[in-house]
Amino acid sequence: MKSVKILLVLGASIMFAQGPLKKVTRAEAMNAVTSRSQPDYPAMARQLKIEGTVELDAVVTETGTVEEVSIVSGNPILTKPAAEAVKKWKFAPFLQDGKPIRASAPITIVFKKQ
Repeated sequence: MKSVKILLVLGASIMFAQGPLKKVTRAEAMNAVTSRSQPDYPAMARQLKIEGTVELDAVVTETGTVEEVSIVSGNPILTKPAAEAVKKWKFAPFLQDGKPIRASAPITIVFKKQ
């Protein structure tokens, strides 16, 4: 139990050292996208005719690269390719007081069989 507390404290200090995350809206996030890669539709999902929405949260650095992607919800068959695609996205930097900052951006990916 002691090691868990140390890990939590260490994690909190690392987050603090990187600076707080500004939470942006879905619309702000999508307006800031400068380069986007489409996710691969998994063959198994296509074969089983699985469609759906994947909700993700991306941590965007001061330079606009994606540092981390967290899966919020979605069919497990679709979440991995969605997260992998978003990791390749590029954003215009998010600003606060005229300075680029790290941001937490909600992203929605919709898989629809065509």
